[in-house]
Amino acid sequence: MAVRKHNILNSMHIQHAQDRENDRTDTGSFPLVRKKPRKMGGGLVTRLMTSLLIVLLCALLGFGYAIQLNNKTSSYETMSEEELTRLISETSTQVQNLQQRKTELTGQLNSLKAAANKQQEAQRIAKENEDTSGILSGRLPAEGKGVIITISQGSKERIDAATMFQLLEELRNAGVEVMALDNVRVVTSTYVSDTKKGLECDGQALKTPYKVKAIGDPQNLANAVNIAGGVGSRFKVKFGADVTVTQSESVDISETRDVGQYQYAKTVE
Repeated sequence: MAVRKHNILNSMHIQHAQDRENDRTDTGSFPLVRKKPRKMGGGLVTRLMTSLLIVLLCALLGFGYAIQLNNKTSSYETMSEEELTRLISETSTQVQNLQQRKTELTGQLNSLKAAANKQQEAQRIAKENEDTSGILSGRLPAEGKGVIITISQGSKERIDAATMFQLLEELRNAGVEVMALDNVRVVTSTYVSDTKKGLECDGQALKTPYKVKAIGDPQNLANAVNIAGGVGSRFKVKFGADVTVTQSESVDISETRDVGQYQYAKTVE
């Protein structure tokens, strides 16, 4: 025990002597502080780990971007059953609404077509009625097959109005549709009168030879004039006039007249 205590004291003396030697300032030296030696290969491992970490982060970012791009194409695949059911229900409702709208528009289109057809038919009938009334009233010119009758001045006596009017009546009975006496369009109100200078038709003086243009069946009209004992024979026998009836496939009656204003008669709507 005494030996051990002696060794400890020796060590303390030696350490104290070294400390005093190191603490001396007159020599200009300072305690030497040695640097810790660097471990070989530590910086390389750190740089490799950093590079690997950056590559891993870039890969994660690319993977996330790819998932984002493919999200639209795979949206239906990622939907749940309830979402798909709701989407199908909404789509079916939209289809039904569009089908109903299509039916409504089709009905409106058919109605418009029917109305247009009715309107066109009404316009066609109105046009026909207008043309027919225009011809019958003498407001419009007309053409068609018929006859042209020429009556010369009587060699025995002057042709009277009654016989000329009888000619017009015989043509009406034979089915004439349109006719003109000289330059006068003959209508239902036409009259023929005697004057000192000769015949007048609706107030206009007639000149010989008298000319009657009639549209209708040519044969029927010719027979109405040339029938034995008829009005043609009367012109020849009584007045000594020559009567010529020429059948034609195209008789042009351009004579027209203004339609008078009716005081009592009104058109039925």
